[in-house]
Amino acid sequence: MVHVEQLPTAVPLSPDIEHRPDRPLPYRARVRWVDPHTRERKSLSEASATSDQAQAWIDTVTAASLRGVDPSVSMQPLAQYGDANMKLALRGLEEKTKDPYLAGWRLRVVPSLGHIPSTLISNGAVDRSVYGWIADGVGRSSVKNSLAVLARVMEQAKRDGIITVNPARVSGWQAEYKKAEDELNNPRALALRDWDALTTLANGLVERSYDHYQGWGSVVTFAACTAARIGEVSGVRVRDIDQVNWIWTVRRQTTPAPGGLIDKGTKGTKGIKGKMARRIPLIEEVRPLVAQRILAVGRNPDARLFTGPRGGRITTAVLRDATGS
Repeated sequence: MVHVEQLPTAVPLSPDIEHRPDRPLPYRARVRWVDPHTRERKSLSEASATSDQAQAWIDTVTAASLRGVDPSVSMQPLAQYGDANMKLALRGLEEKTKDPYLAGWRLRVVPSLGHIPSTLISNGAVDRSVYGWIADGVGRSSVKNSLAVLARVMEQAKRDGIITVNPARVSGWQAEYKKAEDELNNPRALALRDWDALTTLANGLVERSYDHYQGWGSVVTFAACTAARIGEVSGVRVRDIDQVNWIWTVRRQTTPAPGGLIDKGTKGTKGIKGKMARRIPLIEEVRPLVAQRILAVGRNPDARLFTGPRGGRITTAVLRDATGS
């Protein structure tokens, strides 16, 4: 059947803001309109923390409506819009290029930004997402592919009149990898001055976390004392710790994968199979913490030494979100 495109038609909206003090988000912004094609009455609403936020939402919907964009479409979550228009967004690309783009969309863009309407995605939101991926240890090419597919989807939204500026045009993020390489070449660039400074940092993260979960302080202290990646810290099992010689055998790391987090061998090793695993001495200062964690998990050789407050795997993103850092 031949597709017949509807002409964009600006529709007048009737906006209002209702204050509901008994709600966690007490200001409800609402717009109502009559669909010019079906004559059906429609409405759209959003709860906000402040009246200014509610008014900003109304302004965004109104601006899109004046450009002829259906208000329902203008507030469609990015994940829904992208999935519906991905074929258009990726037109002209070779098939071998589409696979890594779609993987970046599924594994990084949707979890980070998919819940936000396209009209509300800002340059800052994209910046924070990209630098969050870098902090999580995502490789340069994977970040590039994720950002490229986001830029293409947002460009399609721009062509559809949903947005006027593409916020995914991010530059300068590659410098973060150069910075990381410099820090690896000069490990002391990130070193804390002494044990008291590390203790202060760990205690500060605990204080900022929900319910003051002590485990976040333990994670940071152990990582600092072993110069390990947080994925490797998440992978530590009781059996990996030699309490006689105080040696940690690094066999695995936690990493994102389709369907969630998984444990796999450390980079460049076959650690889970016991081959080429890295051995790290545990300095005297961190040994009491390690011994305490082993006792806390009941000496079960397969138990994780470090977990989130609900017993789940930890990642840089989990720690950052829990402690606001």
